[in-house]
Amino acid sequence: MTYSIAEAAKMAGVAPSTLRYYDKEGLLPQVKRLEGGARTFTEQDMEWLHTIGYLKQAGLTIKDIRRYTELAQQGDATIAARRDLIFERREALKAELASMERTLDFITYKCWYYDEAVKRGSERAVKQLADREVPAAMLALRQACLNAATNESSDA
Repeated sequence: MTYSIAEAAKMAGVAPSTLRYYDKEGLLPQVKRLEGGARTFTEQDMEWLHTIGYLKQAGLTIKDIRRYTELAQQGDATIAARRDLIFERREALKAELASMERTLDFITYKCWYYDEAVKRGSERAVKQLADREVPAAMLALRQACLNAATNESSDA
């Protein structure tokens, strides 16, 4: 089955102009054109668009995706290079995820902190809580946030 650019764009969740851009940037080397020049997308092209979508979500630039596409076109001789590119990005994503988890912990703690401040009528009342008065989960988050701030300031 083949799809028009409008159908392919809808299925991929992007605008037709995005598919034209991808094609212009060399990310869609297998896409065929009809006699009038209109692009036609196959099931294999749709699978490739799915791959491009994940690579973009993973943070690869168009340049990186173009490189990946070029390597994929060369076949099995480039498996190691493609693997390296993907592994490198995975490590970067893990670091980003860890950073986001620390940020979420901070925000979670601050949500609790401000809820308590509203209940108690002041921030000072929350700051004066003894450790035994703070829920264990919030105490752990508070300590993690303090440790992270201490580590960041000592790294600077």
